[in-house]
Amino acid sequence: MPTWASDAIWWQVHPLSFTGAEREALPPGEVRHRLPHLQRWLDHLLALGCNGLALGPIAASSTHGYDTVDHFRVDPRLGDDADVDALFAAARERGIRVLLDGVFNHVGREHPAFRAVVEQGPGAPTAELFRLSWPEGWTPGTAPRADVFEGHDILVELDHSSPAVADLVTRVMTHWLDRGADGWRLDAAYAVPPSFWARVLPAVRAAHPGAYVVGEVIHGDYPRIVAEGGLDSVTQYELWQAVWHGLAERNLFELAWSLQRHGEFLRSFVPWTFVGNHDVTRIASAVGDPRHLPHALAVLFTVGGTPAVWAGDDHAFTGVKEHRAGGDDAVRPPFPADPTGLSPLGAPTFAVHQELIGLRRRHRWLHTAASEQVHVANEQLVYAVAGDGQRLLVALNLGDAAARVPAPRAGTVLAGAATVRRDAVELPPHGWAVLTG
Repeated sequence: MPTWASDAIWWQVHPLSFTGAEREALPPGEVRHRLPHLQRWLDHLLALGCNGLALGPIAASSTHGYDTVDHFRVDPRLGDDADVDALFAAARERGIRVLLDGVFNHVGREHPAFRAVVEQGPGAPTAELFRLSWPEGWTPGTAPRADVFEGHDILVELDHSSPAVADLVTRVMTHWLDRGADGWRLDAAYAVPPSFWARVLPAVRAAHPGAYVVGEVIHGDYPRIVAEGGLDSVTQYELWQAVWHGLAERNLFELAWSLQRHGEFLRSFVPWTFVGNHDVTRIASAVGDPRHLPHALAVLFTVGGTPAVWAGDDHAFTGVKEHRAGGDDAVRPPFPADPTGLSPLGAPTFAVHQELIGLRRRHRWLHTAASEQVHVANEQLVYAVAGDGQRLLVALNLGDAAARVPAPRAGTVLAGAATVRRDAVELPPHGWAVLTG
């Protein structure tokens, strides 16, 4: 992992929805210059305390960005090369790192490489990019049967055993790093054999040794995928699940168990941690009780990991993910032209983010810190994190009554609210605190 990544805290956006782009590709030749809209939010992410911009897909696609039709061209709904260069330059001037979203498991059915297969048949030069079954008596214009991603017919999977696919992905990753990106999120990395990344990444890193690469992995053997694929990190969905579900169900044993497993992961790599992203119900909705939103943030910013904030979560946006066409709309709304258009109702949540990110900045060792359980009950949890000769205590109370919980060596309250007693702290109803310990 590059050294700069140990201080990275990301603000993640889905550019097409953020900027209010059309749902489908524009007619040929048309361009909408929407990336300046995103550029006007860079100072917002800095004010929050973040220093990284994690972008969803920006390459040309047919609809939502994950059905790519040209990996090397900016989606015209967002702008052109000059718009991307301006965004990268504005980020660089502010010390903001930029992460791109690499959709390398599949392409859109309208990708020219797949269209060539439909038109030219088994002899098409691009046929080697896909896993195809040809019907008897094939005629031009007849699509072969192709492996698709998770049942989505518009998403044609690439053949990751093909050297041509490895070459394509290497060229795409290197191209955008040459342009000024600092790293890649690998979409649907869980669907790609780790051996594929092991073939691709050495060439990418030879050209850009400082690039950061994180794979989207929902379930599986995280340490094995990181080690065999040569990735820097993977997304920590297990912790995300335990945070929102443990809070929603007032079952902090679930969270305590996941924190223990999270510590095991930290022995071999530093996970990408989050409580929201473009594919899940917003954390303010998921926890159920809005009084418990700060508890989720307290965990995110005090455990080991590389944290990411889903844009809008920092202002307590709500939205429920639905598994249907258009089911992402509620969690991917268009944003105002600039931060002045935000409702003041989100300001308290923004302030909690600032408070906790500031605390994390003052304790850089938290990046690799594993937690140690001090006390757990259904509605209360106390854990300690330590590093660099320092120790912090994190105490959570989900109950309707004040709670006195064990907290040996508890000292100054650094965030939240608590009353320190002898080897204990008293938390208000639905309270939380981070203390020296």
